Amino acid sequence: MELNLSGKRALVTGSSSGLGEATARMLAAEGAAVIVHGRDEARAGRVAAAIREAGGIATVALGDLATDAGADDVAGVALAGGPVDILVNNAGFYRHLSWTDATAAEWLSTYDTNVVSGVRMIQRLVPQMRERNWGRVVTVGGGLALQPMNTHPQYNATLAARHNLAVSLARELKDTGVTSNVVSPGAILVEATKELVIGIGPARGWGDSWEEILPNAVNSLIPNDRGRFGRPEEIAAAIAYLCSDYAEYVSGATIRVDGGLIRSAF
Repeated sequence: MELNLSGKRALVTGSSSGLGEATARMLAAEGAAVIVHGRDEARAGRVAAAIREAGGIATVALGDLATDAGADDVAGVALAGGPVDILVNNAGFYRHLSWTDATAAEWLSTYDTNVVSGVRMIQRLVPQMRERNWGRVVTVGGGLALQPMNTHPQYNATLAARHNLAVSLARELKDTGVTSNVVSPGAILVEATKELVIGIGPARGWGDSWEEILPNAVNSLIPNDRGRFGRPEEIAAAIAYLCSDYAEYVSGATIRVDGGLIRSAF
């Protein structure tokens, strides 16, 4: 399917690895000029170089979006090449902590990095989208926003906030050519996920090798209809759709790409 993204410019936050990298690569393959964002120049540069080698257009914007100064730096670089048509708010992080270990300072830091960082970029880029009467904002959320676990509570709460702000933004953008939607991944097998599962697997009796641990991890942690972890490109495909003209009638929606992990009809 041709998504008609040629000539569009897209900023994907947190795109030096994982879901963000897969998204940047897919949008570039669909013809968008991509701004790869990260905090590490070598990692972000590697992604941009790979996109260019594949025939795409990519530049790099570095900055810590948990600060106003970092957000200014990223927006400045992104806008230097022209208007930004697409903003994918993907950047975020979590630490696997218990309620006991997740201090108030940890909650504040996680909220600033996972929620306010996206707000900073919305405030810097969406006004220009409104002026041009075309734009796409896609926020990467997660199933833990709806069905939180007992662990990493500070992360669960930030996902709920990301979903909420995306829908609020959609209401604010009523009668404009700009949309705001959410893609909600399940457990996606990126490097950090694999490291976590390997780290906790032996102690939980899942086995010692990756081949032994993998099916037990799926059954114990993320029982879903597809019986596996998701792949980054499966999330990227949903994001790319929401960035296209085909999704113009989609507003304030959540597209779950989780293998049926979240068991809800709505």
